Parts: sequence; C-alpha cells; structure tokens
Amino acid sequence: MPSFDIVSEIEMHEVTNAVDQAKRELGNRWDFKNVEADIELDDKGITISAQEEFQLEQLMDMLRMAFAKRNIDSRALTEDGESKAGKLVKQHLLLKQGIETDMAKKIVKMIKDAKLKVQASIQGDKVRVTGKKRDDLQTAIALLKEAEMDIPLQFNNFRD
Repeated sequence: MPSFDIVSEIEMHEVTNAVDQAKRELGNRWDFKNVEADIELDDKGITISAQEEFQLEQLMDMLRMAFAKRNIDSRALTEDGESKAGKLVKQHLLLKQGIETDMAKKIVKMIKDAKLKVQASIQGDKVRVTGKKRDDLQTAIALLKEAEMDIPLQFNNFRD
C-alpha cells in the first residue's frame, strides 16, 4: 500500500554552516566594530548576545538570512526567552525538530477533515499517511503544503 511520512527535521550540519556564515558576516559589518556581540551554537539551540536590543534584532536578521541562504526554514527557530546579563542582552533560540503530539493531531485532523481517501497515523515524532492510490497521497501533500503551519514540514519515505 503506498505511503509517505511527514517529518519536521533540520540538517544540523547546515545549521552549523549557517551560524558560521552569520559569525563571519558579524565580523565584517562596520556597525558591529568594537561592539561585544556573538552568535553561539550549542546542542540545544543558538544563543545570540549583544549590548543593545536593536543590535540583537540585527543579529537575528543576519541569522535568518544565513538560514535562508542554506535553505533552512527559519520557522525551525523558536525564541526561548531573553535575559540581561551585565551589559549584554542575550536571546536563546531553540531548534525545533520532530513533530510534537499537538501538531501531529492537528495534521491528522486536517487530513481527515479534507475527506481524502487516506489514513494518517501518528508514529512517534512523525506522521505516516497511507492510501490505496498514489494520487490521493499527492493530494494530501498538496493540502499540507498549502496549509500555514508554524513548523517546517518535509515529506519523505514515499513508497509505492
């Protein structure tokens, strides 16, 4: 029976490259000369820090541009909270991977409400969609691509 998986994954190697690219741009920008600002990647996410609030916004824009150049969806970044430490303002950004249960239920409900001849089931951090016809599966993919989700979705493991 034909099937495919709906996942939300980002390639960490590309994220590392995007952060490095943003750091290089940070070193080259004249408006950040003699300013204490940094972009750091750790296993849980990305931390950006600057002296002023508007500089933090500039760093965020630089990071989003680097993500776009690397074909990484910026919806994978979630703001986790802002903190002020001494003379620095810090923003921690989480990298979202996998589909959470609430979002998976929303996707399954959306597919069922469309009354397509497919079945969607939640399997861990992904959603598997099966159907008798390949065309029905492609219709489900088109439906989800048109829908505005707050996480980036990829469709893989397409089996005939």
